Amino acid sequence: MDRFQHYIDGRFEDGTAHFPSLDPATGEPWAEMPMAGAADVHRAVEAAHRAFLGPAWSGLTASARGKLLFKLADLVQAAAPRLAALETRDTGKIIRETSAQIAYVAEYYRYYAGLADKIEGAHLPIDKPDMEVWLRREPVGVVAAIVPWNSQLFLSAVKLGPALAAGCTVVLKASEDGPAPLLEFAKLVHEAGFPPGVVNVLTGGPEAGQALTTHPKVAHIAFTGGPETARHIVRASAENLSKTSLELGGKSPFIVFEDADLDSAANAQVAGIFAATGQSCVAGSRHLVQRSVKEQMLARLTEKAKAVAIGAPDRMETEIGPLCTRRQRDRIQSLVDASVAAGARLVTGGVTPEGPGFYYPPTILDCSEAPDAPVLRQECFGPVLAVTAFDTEDQALAMANDTAYGLASGVFTRSLTRAHRMIRGIRAGIVWVNTYRAVSPIAPFGGHGLSGHGREGGMAAALDYTTVKTVWLRTSDDPIPDPFVMR
Repeated sequence: MDRFQHYIDGRFEDGTAHFPSLDPATGEPWAEMPMAGAADVHRAVEAAHRAFLGPAWSGLTASARGKLLFKLADLVQAAAPRLAALETRDTGKIIRETSAQIAYVAEYYRYYAGLADKIEGAHLPIDKPDMEVWLRREPVGVVAAIVPWNSQLFLSAVKLGPALAAGCTVVLKASEDGPAPLLEFAKLVHEAGFPPGVVNVLTGGPEAGQALTTHPKVAHIAFTGGPETARHIVRASAENLSKTSLELGGKSPFIVFEDADLDSAANAQVAGIFAATGQSCVAGSRHLVQRSVKEQMLARLTEKAKAVAIGAPDRMETEIGPLCTRRQRDRIQSLVDASVAAGARLVTGGVTPEGPGFYYPPTILDCSEAPDAPVLRQECFGPVLAVTAFDTEDQALAMANDTAYGLASGVFTRSLTRAHRMIRGIRAGIVWVNTYRAVSPIAPFGGHGLSGHGREGGMAAALDYTTVKTVWLRTSDDPIPDPFVMR
């Protein structure tokens, strides 16, 4: 089997223990991964802390940091085929998606490379005549970046890029489910020439996560994952009052009005829920459709779902591959079964196929008569679409906001005025109008409620990895007359 290593303080090393990684297409082990314990995490954080204070990193100009990020971007682009093949092998995500996504990941590093020397302070027009006051933006320190297995190179870039541009150092923890691409990515960091300790990459289970999130030298925890793990992280961060940014799950509404281009909406909905086998935090998993066109949309969606090509993830013709883990597939089946028991009508899919691998078919449930169906409330994180009907715009808005999540949403309508009303009314961090799942390094990304807080992407993310220092400079040469009077 292939064997991977951690990257700590500029060196590649084996962990104190190892575990097998399973190929989701077969369910069989294909590689051996290092398992970080608390001691490994401690060494990585200490290395990041030394690097943060050391002249090799802190002494670099912002422009010099940007040049390193530009080099990393070029290396990622050149290595995209290799990284894509690894991600497909280790997570089951189809090769046509990993190839396109990883090639675009390079653009995130380029964006933050160009932004590195544009993080500015400010001069304050202070109300005191003998003072000059200005603000400096400085890096917060060591960042713990914790990413899941799905879209891991993208989810790492939206943390590493802004953190490094701001001048922070990073300990990146890959998920123990499918960590191969990030452990391979560490080789590119090394080749780019970042000083030792600036970026550290490891993987491990709860012990590693607990050690990382409670370490007293971690200043910022950037996490992508589920709400339950986020709660543990927030509790752990209370030990040292680390700053947190949390990009969590979603139960995103995809709203179709009767005046929409129904063919366009159907194509966007299929991509929004079945791409990545539904394993996306922004998956449009709640299809809210105006009752007058519900049957038309349901027919379109069903036809497209049945035509989706399911197969081996390393084949370019495959459109849906396996889920990443067996436990995820079992959970999805249980949510579908519970929803049918609650009154939802199974339109297509919904049955775990026989044979090797962790496959699950594109599934559609009509929940119009089952408002309490679990698939309408809980994030399935799989290829499961819950359809329900509405009559009025106000009803659509109320249904869209009837969730504890608030990450993404989609609105399909030809009415510009209605689109603006929905944009104002939907409580979500992202609203896509007549499109879905579009991303860019220039645009912030994030949510609220159970979808977390903080933003990734854009200038907002870079500023999130800085702290403001206020500088007061007295310009008068006269002695301070009274030491007990604040001036």
